[in-house]
Amino acid sequence: MTRKLIILTDPGQDQAAAILMILGRTDAFEVLGLVATAGNIHLDHTLDNCLKLMELAGRPDIPVFAGCPQPLMRPLVIADHVHGPTGLDGPVLPKPAIRAQEKHGVDFIIGTVRALPGEVTICALSPLTNLAVALRKAPDIAEKIADIVAMLGAYFEVGNITPSAEFNCYVDPEAADIVLKAGIKTTLLPLDVTHKMLSTPARLKAMRALGNRCGIATAEMLEFSEAFDLRKYGWEGAPLHGPCVPAFMLAPEIFAGRQINVSVELAGRVTLGMTVADWWQITDLPRNAFWVRDGDPALYYDLLLQSLGNLP
Repeated sequence: MTRKLIILTDPGQDQAAAILMILGRTDAFEVLGLVATAGNIHLDHTLDNCLKLMELAGRPDIPVFAGCPQPLMRPLVIADHVHGPTGLDGPVLPKPAIRAQEKHGVDFIIGTVRALPGEVTICALSPLTNLAVALRKAPDIAEKIADIVAMLGAYFEVGNITPSAEFNCYVDPEAADIVLKAGIKTTLLPLDVTHKMLSTPARLKAMRALGNRCGIATAEMLEFSEAFDLRKYGWEGAPLHGPCVPAFMLAPEIFAGRQINVSVELAGRVTLGMTVADWWQITDLPRNAFWVRDGDPALYYDLLLQSLGNLP
């Protein structure tokens, strides 16, 4: 059976790779729609990037919705220093011919979950603003969402935007707090695992060697965005965050983690947006998320290459 997905996204090269990975596995995923949000770059760019990716993958039939242009309570923080002024620098992708839907992304989430109770997985690659607004507007959907699988958080190695916070959570910590307290089955793919999934030169070469436009474009995207991370970390390759989400859904056996309590710091002067992971079960707080701490990078990249190879 295919898994019905709503994708929350602000692409972003690594998120583009994740979206293409999903689209390359029609046997496993049915994408009901993409909801763009502000995050890595402003909403007008993330929306445009979603449309470009649908055309790149030959899937103009998948609807794209504009979501919220800013976080719930804070000014938007963007990452154009990593992703470039369009948020998706690297390959030259043509201006999309398809257009976004008129319906707001939050209303799409609410309507879809109500129409398909217990069937929809929220695939969250971005800050959780749109889902949090949907839960506030329609609290009844919490019990109707099948589960959430999100790239969010950091604990053991801590942050990538501040010393203590991961970017998606830092951009809208109030939204993450709302979602994690909603009682929905949730899996988190934090920096603890994504930083182990390195796009080495050999892996990027293998993407190019696929020879299809999606494989080549993905390599070009990651070659652009990796420059910042290679300078920052000095590793053999840059971490590839977003595809951890579909990879976990495709092959959870290649990952390891445990069910724990995760809370979000909302007021700390130097810890704002930190995800506090009670790995050792010190508190009696509810175990509200499956926290993924480890994974197999070789099998991860095998999954990604296989998926990209199925695309045009």
